[in-house]
Amino acid sequence: MTKLVYQLDGLTCPSCLQKIEGALGQQAGVKTVKALFNSSKVRAQIDPSVTNADALKKTITDLGYTVVNVRSQEA
Repeated sequence: MTKLVYQLDGLTCPSCLQKIEGALGQQAGVKTVKALFNSSKVRAQIDPSVTNADALKKTITDLGYTVVNVRSQEA
């Protein structure tokens, strides 16, 4: 498993987080997703053999949010 942390710009309300969590949670290979409004971060745990950080970043940007930073670490 790989843990990813996306730092976002453009989060204006808690419903934005639900939108992001829902979209990422439907992606194949995503095990968990947690969006944090106060810190404008999204944390995801993924199976890297199924999906990757760039695919999830594209999903976030397609929803209209800006990803300013991505960190990853092997779990």
